[in-house]
Amino acid sequence: MNGPTCRQRHRHRTGALLVLLLAAAWLAGCAGSAPERPREIATVSDQGALERRARVRLELASAYYSRGQYVTALDEVKQALQIAPNLADAYNLRGLVYAGMGEEALADDSFRQALQLNPGDGATLHNRAWSLCQRERYADAQAQFQAALDQPQYRDIIRTQFARGVCYARAGNFTDAERALRRAYELDPANPNTGFSLSEVLFKLQQYERARFYVGRVNDTPDFVNAQTLWLALRIERKLGRDAGATALAQQLRSRFPQSAETAALGAERFDD
Repeated sequence: MNGPTCRQRHRHRTGALLVLLLAAAWLAGCAGSAPERPREIATVSDQGALERRARVRLELASAYYSRGQYVTALDEVKQALQIAPNLADAYNLRGLVYAGMGEEALADDSFRQALQLNPGDGATLHNRAWSLCQRERYADAQAQFQAALDQPQYRDIIRTQFARGVCYARAGNFTDAERALRRAYELDPANPNTGFSLSEVLFKLQQYERARFYVGRVNDTPDFVNAQTLWLALRIERKLGRDAGATALAQQLRSRFPQSAETAALGAERFDD
């Protein structure tokens, strides 16, 4: 199963601007003196020069990370932290970079430092969860996904629901995977990754008609069709005894993706792999 495009659609944010929650109450003063004015909310213009420099480095690090250039990304993160040692977003990104490099202990330590500086940050909790899932620490991963979803200000619910569904499926827990992916699909039915993954889970659960519906919607959009979506649809048609549909999909697969692993599996009749 494909991971989230975290792995396929996903861009890694370097973090939102810090919003300060300030009381607007007047402070008591001496008799006859004017009350103090309430402090204003901080914006980008209030950032210090050092933090702005650090965030420029962080933007570069994020770009390198998205291209898989982990060593260069790590160097940019280190330079950002030299400028602003308490920048939580830098530790979060450093955790992703270390995870990509397979440095599990360093990734965990970076995520912990990010959460110490910014407790309850949903993005960090999500990234930590996905890192744990990739290491097959499924129970710990699901706890972190849930913690992200429990944050009242967290806005990236769709991404986290999708990722936790994929993680459940990797653990072989297809019932909970279906529930999480169905919720993600309800929130964003146009996402082909969610539709495909939900169909794949339903196939595992032997709910073939439902699986056919979701992968069919993906394949109805030409830009979303690939060897994997055709292969899944073909196997569903076979399970439902729809020989004509399976034959038509096999022809598409051979003609459009002749060198794919799915076409090779078709030639070898490995329909249940």
